[in-house]
Amino acid sequence: MDFIAGEVLCFNKPYEWTSFDLVNKFRYKLSRKLKIKKIKVGHAGTLDPLATGVMIVCTGKATKRIDEFQYQDKEYIATLKLGETTPSFDLEKEVDAVYPTAHITRQLIEDVLQSFIGTIQQVPPVFSACKVEGKRAYEFAREGQEIELKAKTLVIDEIELLSCELPIVKIRVVCSKGTYIRALARDIGEALDSGAHLIALERTRIGEITLDKCMSVDEIDHFLDENIKNEIKE
Repeated sequence: MDFIAGEVLCFNKPYEWTSFDLVNKFRYKLSRKLKIKKIKVGHAGTLDPLATGVMIVCTGKATKRIDEFQYQDKEYIATLKLGETTPSFDLEKEVDAVYPTAHITRQLIEDVLQSFIGTIQQVPPVFSACKVEGKRAYEFAREGQEIELKAKTLVIDEIELLSCELPIVKIRVVCSKGTYIRALARDIGEALDSGAHLIALERTRIGEITLDKCMSVDEIDHFLDENIKNEIKE
């Protein structure tokens, strides 16, 4: 492999790692193996720290393909807890409100999920990397400042209810670039006249790249040893 000319690699991002943690770890190991100080490494499609799954990492000149991958559709398996909300819409923050769930049935959930298929408007989470006046939204949120984020247009191609053991439901979502599954959980909770937040999220596909094609971080050293030539041209 020629990592300087450019390679496209697929990783399974670990739980509680940021996307940048994974990129930095790989860049560090790659530069050490290549015996060079700098090499361009970037990723396509950020995953929240509490999410796992497919992350595409590009090296060298292949970083020019990042936009190409970011615009491909993505598939997620999301686990929601109904009846409770958090400020971050996931487990990053503590529960801040409790709502009734006695009226919720499997059929109601099925009907509500169908209403999200197609082109929708979604307001991003305040705990997100969206920029407001040149500053990340989560910076305002962590400072306790209230900000208003504008709704974005996106496309939900598919939503499937995988399991329903109330108040826990698991869904499969196929969606476009820019979709926040945390925000989708919030909106599903509201549509059910209740609340909801994400308790687990796994990205299972980006375009044609599926989870079974991804390497774990524990495999990086072996992968580099196998794919870097013994003689490196300076």
